[in-house]
Amino acid sequence: MDYEFSDKKLIIECGKCHKNLRIPDIQKTLKVTCPLCKHEFVIDHGKIQSSYRNLGQHERAIQNFNEAPHLKSDDAVAYNNWGIAYRNLGQYQRAIEDHDEAIRLKPDYAAAYLNRGIDYYILGQHTRAIEDYDEAIRLKPDYAVAYYSRGDAYVKLSQYPRAIEDYDEAIRLKSDYASAYFNRGIAYRSLGQHERTIQDFSEAIRLKSDDAPAYFNRGYSYVKLGRYQRAIEDYDEAIRLKADYASAYYERAIAYLSLGQYERAIQDFNEAKRLEPDLANA
Repeated sequence: MDYEFSDKKLIIECGKCHKNLRIPDIQKTLKVTCPLCKHEFVIDHGKIQSSYRNLGQHERAIQNFNEAPHLKSDDAVAYNNWGIAYRNLGQYQRAIEDHDEAIRLKPDYAAAYLNRGIDYYILGQHTRAIEDYDEAIRLKPDYAVAYYSRGDAYVKLSQYPRAIEDYDEAIRLKSDYASAYFNRGIAYRSLGQHERTIQDFSEAIRLKSDDAPAYFNRGYSYVKLGRYQRAIEDYDEAIRLKADYASAYYERAIAYLSLGQYERAIQDFNEAKRLEPDLANA
């Protein structure tokens, strides 16, 4: 059953006759009876929270949790959702508290460990984050996003080989995981393995062809390998996708300089400076 919103009213499609029902006060509603076919069903407030989050309405997700009549103090899933909403509002300590409570209520709740790990990661507590990702993986060994997230934390700790191992596993579990290819490319670049970096960014681009940063980063590795024309082609595409991409103008200028195309380099330096004046001091 899909939930939609219009003019702050919940719209639910009846699972039996498929009539759209408008619910004006979802906080006070537990059951709905379709006026056409008399089918009765229960509103899933946890799903409503997720719908609000997907729409970026995080405060309304929290309000729904507070006011929903059937949510109890022992609802681990609700606390997990509530924590995500607080995190999306930038209230990271509140998010951790709610994820703590979700774990207390349901100690084998892999998603709550993952989400608390993300909270700690955002706060720069990468070792604490890894501990939570470890537990999420122990509870759910095929949890691709947990391997991916742990890889990100290892990158922050400059443990690039361990990060690559986690990205490898995330990709093994989810072969179309564009973000995992992208971040593994970053890890390989940090190790100076630019050919491997290019391979990963190429795959990220294949999976997500409008990813301007992937073109930018692949271009950077082409420069490191002295393949300046290929780099310029990637910077061209990054700029086409993101016209205000100051760093792409700046790096393209460097590639033009390396080819002795000074006028074009100056044009790009000027555009980079216009878009982001601090780049002039880089």
